[in-house]
Amino acid sequence: MSLAVDPRAVESLLAFWADAGVDATYSDAPIDRLAEGAALLRAKSQPAAVVAAARPILVSNASPDVSTAIAQARAAAAACHDLEALAAAIAAFDGCSLKTQGARQAVVSRGPGDAPLMIIGECPGPDEDAQGQPFVGRAGQLLDRMLKASGLTDRVFITNTVFWRPPGNRTPTPQEQAVCAPFLERAIALVNPRMLLLIGGASAKAMLKRDEGILSLRGRWFEWTSSDGARELPALPTLHPAFLLRQPAAKKKAWQDLLTLTERLDRPERPH
Repeated sequence: MSLAVDPRAVESLLAFWADAGVDATYSDAPIDRLAEGAALLRAKSQPAAVVAAARPILVSNASPDVSTAIAQARAAAAACHDLEALAAAIAAFDGCSLKTQGARQAVVSRGPGDAPLMIIGECPGPDEDAQGQPFVGRAGQLLDRMLKASGLTDRVFITNTVFWRPPGNRTPTPQEQAVCAPFLERAIALVNPRMLLLIGGASAKAMLKRDEGILSLRGRWFEWTSSDGARELPALPTLHPAFLLRQPAAKKKAWQDLLTLTERLDRPERPH
């Protein structure tokens, strides 16, 4: 008699393991450890050659070919001539492993497609995964309040470095971000913002190719450069709203960053 497995229970268990620090498995295939132990006990009375034969051989699968996935993402992104086509290409893309690790859907963006400011976060969370839009949970609601207070409502296009929720809400890996990067760069090209606001350490490190922590990077202007070197934009890292919810005293620093950004965004452009 077979028992049905509740996918939600499996996802909950995976999230528990991830929170506990489990980030790898010994094998993709299940192993009956009781049967294995019984075989080893029986083998003690047999010749050494038989003992060796009784042991199962574990063969690890090869790691995904990240370079191939990046090339596929680059080709798919280049074929998109508007944001609607880009969102469809991301949803259809199978090269990012996060898509098969419990995510319900691709979470691409929200905000006007001609916004002067693009906000780039780290990854979708559970609320974003459920609703299909970035920054809609508690952290997103705090971000919206901050944007409203600084006069940036309806002037921002919001997205993330990856488009699927990582299991257990862990930080996306550099490899996962690299696979999604061609789509993100294409979004930047299509929106054509004047500057970038990088939310959180994982976003700032991935976009700026730097190793410092967010407390060191925040509040400082950098130049983001596209992978082909054809586009440069001023980029300001700041603290993630989720961090601000845990550390309310840090809100002052994030507010200073927003004021700095707004002043530069509203500064009249110099004539060419």
